[in-house]
Amino acid sequence: MKLLLAALRQTHKAAVHTGQRRRRSSRGGGGLVALREEALVVGSSQELVRRLGSQAEVRTGFITEEEEDALLRELEPGLKKKRYEFDHWDDAIHGYRETERARWGSACEEVIRRVRSTAFPEGSPLLGPVHVLDLDKTGYIKPHIDSVKFCGSTIAGLSLLSDSIMRLVKEDSTDEWMDLLLPRRSLYILRDQARYNFTHQILKDEESVFKGRKVPRLRRISVICRNLPG
Repeated sequence: MKLLLAALRQTHKAAVHTGQRRRRSSRGGGGLVALREEALVVGSSQELVRRLGSQAEVRTGFITEEEEDALLRELEPGLKKKRYEFDHWDDAIHGYRETERARWGSACEEVIRRVRSTAFPEGSPLLGPVHVLDLDKTGYIKPHIDSVKFCGSTIAGLSLLSDSIMRLVKEDSTDEWMDLLLPRRSLYILRDQARYNFTHQILKDEESVFKGRKVPRLRRISVICRNLPG
């Protein structure tokens, strides 16, 4: 899928928004309990955070540790056969390997079904294969907007192995931005304006700071579902 690059400019003081939480595991994912009890989304203004609140969601604890382990058992054998790449054909990703998966074991199929039923309207035509993106600890995703040729109004992704920060920046007004804290085993959902009008990126480990606190970025696997263009 072609990724459209866009410029990023850092800005100012943040407004905050608390994401939805769904406790599915008795143990924490990445040691950020204090942060997770606070806002999961901060932005350049309260008005922006309020306006995009339903279009840029974070649902913590969306899968259990056991479900994460099941996904990793299915994904790791194939990923280990690939090398991490440090240059992408359109320069959007650094330090990654990726694959697509159409078939899953029963436990993982249930997870994918739950992601789709949560993120997409009933009857929405879905992109068949699930995109799996494995970022090295030193890897990162640069600002981009997913191509409208291949992806519809909604993107939903599970975060495995690591906490991370996703940054959204308005394509035509870079002083408008939001940062989303994506805890390990959470689900993020980007819809409509947040998907079409804002670039999104995953920050480098050295830039991974949320509300003044360091969020260590380890190796991260994202399992991404999309719908088809309308």
